[in-house]
This record gives sequence, structure tokens and C-alpha cells, in this order.
Amino acid sequence: MYRNSLLLCLLSVFFLYCNPAKKVQRTQTVKTAGADREFRAAWIATVANINWPSKSGLSVEQQKQEAIEQLDFLKAHHFNAVIFQVRPQADALYESALEPWSYYLTGKQGKAPDPFYDPLNFWVEAAHDRGMELHVWLNPYRAHHKDGKEISEQSIVTKHPELVMKLKEGYWWMDPARKETQDHTSAVVMDIVKRYDIDGVHFDDYFYPYPSYNGTEDFPDDESWKSYQQSGGKLSRGDWRRDAVNTLIERLYKEIKAEKKYVKFGLSPFGIWRPGHPASIEGFDQYDQLYADAKLWLNKGWIDYFAPQLYWPINRMPQSYPVLLGWWQQENTMQRHLWPGISVGRDTSARNVNEIMSQIMISRGMLPESMGVLHWNIFSVSKNPPMAKALIEGPYKRQALVPQSPWLGTHAPAKPSVEVRTENGKVKITWQHEQSSAVFRWVVYYQYGNQKRYQVLNRHDRMLELDTYITTAGKEKMALSLVAVTAVDRLGNESNKAEMKSTSGLTWITQ
Repeated sequence: MYRNSLLLCLLSVFFLYCNPAKKVQRTQTVKTAGADREFRAAWIATVANINWPSKSGLSVEQQKQEAIEQLDFLKAHHFNAVIFQVRPQADALYESALEPWSYYLTGKQGKAPDPFYDPLNFWVEAAHDRGMELHVWLNPYRAHHKDGKEISEQSIVTKHPELVMKLKEGYWWMDPARKETQDHTSAVVMDIVKRYDIDGVHFDDYFYPYPSYNGTEDFPDDESWKSYQQSGGKLSRGDWRRDAVNTLIERLYKEIKAEKKYVKFGLSPFGIWRPGHPASIEGFDQYDQLYADAKLWLNKGWIDYFAPQLYWPINRMPQSYPVLLGWWQQENTMQRHLWPGISVGRDTSARNVNEIMSQIMISRGMLPESMGVLHWNIFSVSKNPPMAKALIEGPYKRQALVPQSPWLGTHAPAKPSVEVRTENGKVKITWQHEQSSAVFRWVVYYQYGNQKRYQVLNRHDRMLELDTYITTAGKEKMALSLVAVTAVDRLGNESNKAEMKSTSGLTWITQ
């Protein structure tokens, strides 16, 4: 019965999506035929030590070991991006002159790692060495988490009490409408963009706080609201709050692009914009409660990728995953990447595993020009063996490059120079590039008979060995006949293929 209802739902969504009257005009992404393209990311949360480090105060070596274990797992399961939380509560899991070292790292806010190292730099280099993008994830307004222990002298709560307010649940929150708050958040983001070799900046769903954080009472910004009114402001209180968040989002997008155009700006808001959009949808109203006009940000193109948190099953009609995904795609008027966040459970049941596999396939079918999802969070896969097995044997069986972002640049690297020679029954492929520092990944394409295959390799790789012959299941012996290598930059632009051909498996000539 479950399978029948799932099929009915998928067919309904398919016909709704394909209705010509509803269809959104799309611009085709420029592609090089070859390797799969899909954004496969996992969130790694540091707040409350959810994912890393496993507890505060671990030794530096333990922290590094845990990081490597998580990155190695993601690489082995063909993920290509990490969303790493570096600012959980106006603090830093990196060396910062603007905010204190995080309690979640060392066990004491303001205390540096000893012996000293910079965790963000470590994560960036380790992720890049494994062929994964690293996006820094920040909370723009949370000044102190209720589980963040003592507030240090370096905290913004202590240094700038005029910018923050304590909420009834124990959080401290910055006032988003204050220009000083916007300036501080901008300074923190741009400090990271300038000093670290990151691939993206990422915000999640926390803008104005959820009502429960203040005992369902309104956000206590009377002082700044009265100041706005006295200055002649005419907006309603809700519009004024939304305008403050909109101002920051637009500002950050422009500032990031002015500094490093290739650094993507991604947002992952609550999955429902407003109840009734589309008509069948019910639930929390982020527009009216978090003052986050996420639809506007998508419509305006103030982001490079949009990852609404669609944390509901396919068949939950009031919050149906494919229905919401289809609605967000209709709002994607600037044709940015739409890569939904997914999370429907942590259990190991076949039902839960099947749900996630189905959601990935739905996103592929509905968004073929730029496929991808973000998994909340890494432990939903790494600590769930049936889920990990289903991914690597199913949708993630083949490696994938991150989809291109043509609005950020389409200039591809020059093709590499390639040498192929046969030695001791193996074919050794080596390559070089005149601008290797601009290359993020390599793709080696090869062919046995009519079987075409590829491997995606990482920035420091310069060699691959393949068998000269393979034997098929039908005992047919096939020689390696074609090899090609391409260079891929950090925006996913792929060079022309440098091809070598052999008719015998022994002698190789330029194609």
C-alpha cells in the first residue's frame, strides 16, 4: 500500500510539474559530456558538539582525527561538499580578531587550541585534498546559545550589550535591525572570505528567532523600533524587520562577489515560505515569524544556491516534499541552484532509507539542469550503515562533479598535457597542466570496448594506472582503447579533453 501511494504521489507531482501552463522558463546550463553532475553535501554542526568535535576540550590530535574520519567517510561515499559550521554563537572555530574562540572547541570561550592550530584552515585543506568543496556555515544573529556555558569578556554580549537581548529560553540574540549588527556580521563574513580558501558561505534558517525562544512573546526590539518610527520610518513592524534581513542578505551577496566572485553564497531557510503557498501547504510561517522573506532572496538572485529545509516525507500532504520542491522551483526565476535540504529520520529502517533514496531521485527528475541535495546531518548517513550502503550502491554509486554556476563564470581551464604508456600489463596515465593552481579536480575518461567509464581525481593527483585488458562477465577480453583527461576549475568548468588512443593496448597516439 505504501508503494502504491508513493507511486500515485510521484505521478501527481510529475503531471503538475510538466503542465505547460505552469512550467517555468529555464536556461540550459553549459555542460561537457562526461562525468555526472550533482551537488552532494552534508552539514557538519559544531553547536552543542552535534557532529564535531564530539565533545569540547578534546586534544588537538583527537579533533584532527575526528575531522579526517568524517571527511574520509564522505569521500568514500562520493560526496563532494561539506557545510561546516564555524560560527555557532558569535564565536569562532578559527583564528579571529573579531570574535572569541568557541567553547565547543576548547571547553572555554576565548581559549585557543593548545598546541595551536587553525581548525578552519585544517578543514579547508583536508576537504580540498579529498576533492570536496568546503562551505563555511555561520549564524548571523545568534549571540549566545542556551547550552554555550559561560559568557566571556570577549563575547559580543559583554562587549556590545546595546546590540543584544536575552530571550526567555536562555539565548542571547543580536538585533537584526541595528546597523551595527549588520556591520558586525558583514565584517565577520568578509574576514573569512578574505583570509581562507573557502568555496562558499552558508546561512541556515535562523534569522529573527523562533517564537518559542522567547516564550512565544514578541522579539524585544522596542528600542530600535521606536527609534525607526521617530526617524520618520513608515513601514509596518513586520516589513521593517524583513527589510533589515533583506538588506543584510543583499549586502553580503554583493560584498562576497566583489572580493571573490567564485565563492558561492548559499541559504537554507525553513522549507515553507508561507502556509498556502502552494495551496495544499500548512505549517509554520517563516515570513511572519522569522521575518525571512526567502522567496524574495530567490527571486532577486541574491544567492548562488538555495537549500530550503524540506524535512518532510513525500506523502505528508500538508508539507509534501515534492509539492514544496516544485513550488520553490517555480519561484527560481533567476535560475540559481536549487538543492533541497533533506532529513526525515535517523532510524535504519528500510522505510526511512527508501524515503531518502526516493527524495534524491525526485530532486533529480524535477531539477535535471542542476541536481543535488544537502543531508542533515552527516550522522544521518555515517552512523546509519543501511543508509550509507544504499547511497553508495544506488544514487551515489558514480562520482560526480559539482554543477557549474554559469552566472559566476564559464571560462574553462586549458586542457592538460597527457602521457600514456603500457608497462608490465598496466597502462600508466600521467598528466601536467600549465596552471595547475587553478585546477580543483581532474577527470580521467577511459574505454574498454564499448564500455565507457571515468574516475574523478583530486587536485594533487597526476597519475592513474589502469588494466590493459578486462574480462567481461561473458568472458570476453577487451583492451583499453581510449584515454582522455580533463581539468576542472572550482566553479565546475571543465576543459576540453586531452585524448590518447590505442588499437592494441600497447601503443598510444594523440587522438
